[in-house]
Order: sequence, then structure tokens, then C-alpha cells
Amino acid sequence: MVAITLVLAVEPASAQSPSAEAIAVSARPITSFRNAAIGEQVGSLIFAGGLELTGAHPDFGGISGLAFRDAARFVMVTDQGRFLSGSLDLADGAPAGLSGVEIDVVRNSSGNPLPNKFSSDSEAIEVVVRNGGPDAVRVGFENLARIAEFDLLDGRPFGAAREIAIPQWLTDLRTNESIESVCIAPPASPIARSTLIIAEAHARTAGQWAATLLGNRDRGDLGLAMAPGLNPTDCAFLPNGDLLVLERGLAFLAFSMQIRRIPANEVRPDATLDGEIILSGSGSAVDNFEALGVRSLPDGQTRVTIVSDDNFNSFQRTLLLEFSFPD
Repeated sequence: MVAITLVLAVEPASAQSPSAEAIAVSARPITSFRNAAIGEQVGSLIFAGGLELTGAHPDFGGISGLAFRDAARFVMVTDQGRFLSGSLDLADGAPAGLSGVEIDVVRNSSGNPLPNKFSSDSEAIEVVVRNGGPDAVRVGFENLARIAEFDLLDGRPFGAAREIAIPQWLTDLRTNESIESVCIAPPASPIARSTLIIAEAHARTAGQWAATLLGNRDRGDLGLAMAPGLNPTDCAFLPNGDLLVLERGLAFLAFSMQIRRIPANEVRPDATLDGEIILSGSGSAVDNFEALGVRSLPDGQTRVTIVSDDNFNSFQRTLLLEFSFPD
């Protein structure tokens, strides 16, 4: 395959945040996954294409969470306490590059940049919809375990954090195995508008990764059935309320991944979440996949997007892969 590198133009930074910087991101197309070409089925999904992303900015990388505001515009967090925002562009239906990308610092409740790695390990992000549109984002942090909400201004996260109350057992986790996945149920879900949090590697019940729901009528703990050799790294709800969970494994210096689909009516307090494996992979096609997002395209197609965390290592990659559902 001939590698083509797209260098995307730097757009002026938003005036909303004095610390935001416009950055250029290069994108090399990925045209196959597990021997499936674009448009071919892999697992229970259709491979829609992908990108290998690189950026010259020293803080680009470490992407650990992804959410979409609409059909194109995204927000991400890195595990170094940075927001990334911009648009994911398509060409002939396949990912073509990122445009309008800005990077900004994540701030504490006083509006100051987070002071150290222990407090700035942001691992998950989700868009909060209010009054019919995206209003804020919720970010999950490990080490200093917490959930914080940030305003969206001009479509980009901005300003001081507002902490969201979580169960004490979750607050007490002071490790990098705590909050890894945060997602909010859509209107079609039986637990609409409830926030689901899944711990990466903490168990309160044998055979289950600990999880909890934040909601008015749906508040309570639950668990995710353990998959051998894998840990949950992100979650996202489909428009119909079904839940997707991204899981990642590492063995013999090689990464593996899978996505499970859990029916909407099974996501409730006291439940043990399990489900059908709709995608899996290992080997050279896979890296450290930590971010999962779902978006609806103008033609009604639902896209599932995963992004890998390169840990700022030269021997790892930032991969973005997209999939759709068969007709």
C-alpha cells in the first residue's frame, strides 16, 4: 500500500480560551483492518476506514477519551490533562483527516491548570446534552478519582471544573485502575440521561469490574463481567440505548482489543453487564485502544470510532479506526 500523508491546515485558535492553541495533525490513511478492506465486514461491523495520526505539538498524544458533539465535531482528552477538539472529516465515506484542531489545558475548580500527573490523568469524556443540544462535557479522572463537568463554549471545553458527586468507594480509589470509562445514556435508553462509570481494574464482586450509575431514578452500583486478559477502557451508548464497551489487553508486548454490545434493557443497577462481542483484533493492526465514540452521520448511518493511546512512546501509534453496522 502506498502511504499518503495529509497535512491539515492550522486554523486560528478560538478566542474563547487564551490557553487554546491551534495545531496541525497529519493523517496517514488506513485502508484495511484484519484483512477487511473498506466496506467489508469484520466481526459484526463494517470497516469504514482509519487514520494514523501524528502531530508536532509536544502535548499531542496520549488520547484516552473521545466523544462527538455532532456528525463531525469531536472532543477528546489526553492522559496528560489536555483537551483536543476539532472535526473528523470524511472523503468518499472514509476518514480523511482532522481539521480545526485545538489543544487546551484541563483546569481545576479554581480555573487553574491541573498541577501534577496525579491530578491530571483524564481518561474519559462524554458530551452532556441539555435543551436539545451539547451543553457541557463530563470528564473522568483516575489516580485522583473524580468526575468533573466543563462548559462548552464555541463547541470546545472551557473554564473551571465543577465536580460531580460519585460514590465514596469510587472516590477512595487512588490508583490508575479506577475511573476509565464514562458515558451518558441517550433518550431512547430505559436509563435516559444517567451517567455510567466503569472502573478499569477494580472489582467489588468476584468476576466483575466495578461500575456505577449516576441518575435520579437509576442510581446504583452494577458490574461488568470480566473478559479474560482484557480491561475496559471506554464506553458509549448507541442511539437506541444499547451499550458498547471497549476493552484492551496486553500480552507479550502485543495489544488486543474487543468491543462488546450490551442490550439497552440490561443496563440497570445491580446488573452484571455482558454481551455479544461485535469486534475483536490483535497483532499489528491493533494498538493501545482506549477511546470510543459514536456518531450519527447525516444519512442516518451510525459510526463507531476507536482511538489508541500512544502513551507518548515512539514505538506506539495514535490510530483512529471507524466502523459502521451492516444494513
